[in-house]
Amino acid sequence: MSEAPDAASRLGTEPVSKLLLRFSIPAITGMVVNALYNVVDRIFVGQGVNEIALGGLSLVLPLMTISLAFAMLFGIGAANMISMRLGQKRKPEAENALNHCFFLLLGTGLLMTALGLIFIEPLLSLLGAQDGSEALNYARNYLRIILYGTVFAQIGFGFSHCTRAQGFPTVTMISMIMGAGLNTILDPIFIFIFHWGVEGAAWATIISQAVSMIWILSFSLGKKAVIKFRPKTFKPSFAIVRQIMAFGSAQFLLQFIMSGVQLLCNTSAGWYGSATLGVNNGGDIALSGMNINGSILMLILMPVFGINQGAQPILGYNYGARQFKRVLRAYLGAIAAATVICVTGFAVVALFSVQLVKVFAPEGSAALMNFAPRAMRIMMLMLPLAGFQIVSSNLFVVTGRPKTSIFLSLLRQCLALIPCILIFGRLWGLWGVVYAAPVADVFSFFVTGALILFELRKLRSTAGGGL
Repeated sequence: MSEAPDAASRLGTEPVSKLLLRFSIPAITGMVVNALYNVVDRIFVGQGVNEIALGGLSLVLPLMTISLAFAMLFGIGAANMISMRLGQKRKPEAENALNHCFFLLLGTGLLMTALGLIFIEPLLSLLGAQDGSEALNYARNYLRIILYGTVFAQIGFGFSHCTRAQGFPTVTMISMIMGAGLNTILDPIFIFIFHWGVEGAAWATIISQAVSMIWILSFSLGKKAVIKFRPKTFKPSFAIVRQIMAFGSAQFLLQFIMSGVQLLCNTSAGWYGSATLGVNNGGDIALSGMNINGSILMLILMPVFGINQGAQPILGYNYGARQFKRVLRAYLGAIAAATVICVTGFAVVALFSVQLVKVFAPEGSAALMNFAPRAMRIMMLMLPLAGFQIVSSNLFVVTGRPKTSIFLSLLRQCLALIPCILIFGRLWGLWGVVYAAPVADVFSFFVTGALILFELRKLRSTAGGGL
């Protein structure tokens, strides 16, 4: 027990750069590994099936994002409640929150599986593909299997937050590594050896998710857990459900809106693709190209989100301790590290965009190779600005302005991007949709910059001019 205060106090005494490194590396590992779940599927599908199948996976992405939103609603909500109750020495209530989390995730997963299988055709018609789309057939085959694993994904991902809230981030990281590693092994076996196509990628995903879920549940049932999952002690309470949902609502909203943006991007790419690319299946090729570009962007940004997570406790502790110089150093250090990653990613994309596309589609058609590399370079024109935006939004959480943080998170991904897609797409077709991303980035950068300057001035005033 005596080590806890010492560990906490180091946040206010050790060199900030050392702390950032220590806290960011596990978070970066977890974020990258989590991203590899989707990216590995796409690489092997592109190599082992064809480029149009990539478009099919892109069509299913909004539904998978909605599933993730519910897992975050109950998982993050319960995790926040568990942390608070443990801090208040109210362990039985923390345990009951964990029990509620399990049954909420289980019920949501089963309901989504049932509704998805019953209404699979109406759902597919809403995903953004045009009539006669070949990608739609791949989406149907992939989704039909993925739906059976919804419960695994819900419980595995949701419970991982509860495990982290008890002080076991390594257990969560191992769960992610196990799942992503198994997925990487099973994908080539099912696709290249068994020739199961996109169905093989789906089976690899749900088997891997099941293994991650079993690992997390076994820990929660074991002796090392601070609070254990005990179904027999479960006492249903609407008040607890309401609190869990209140704690997780912000992340749920962000993910839910994100699924709408993904749907809009798919619909726009499918709608304008044929006319812009000049081939009959231009809509499917546009979907595949956007899918590839999204995968590359995800891999670049995941370490940035990891740095952001790593900086959170350092910023929070020192802000609470009124050590504002250390807050500023941690903030600037996180921005510097995030910007280095973004600039490096920008340089790699600028120099090797064709090679990156060929990782997903080694035998890509002329239409895909004419579109995807150029679109990638355009969409990531303002990537060097992304690190500043992501880290800056986190500062407002620390300074007690979570609504501003949510606004800035929504700004680039939704509030600025959606109008740009709608207006530019109508004016310039598919290339208008592509150019919407850097324009939204620039707009968000200036808004974020204005708000952060005001916040830093307020911080300097609070510190008495000592910054």
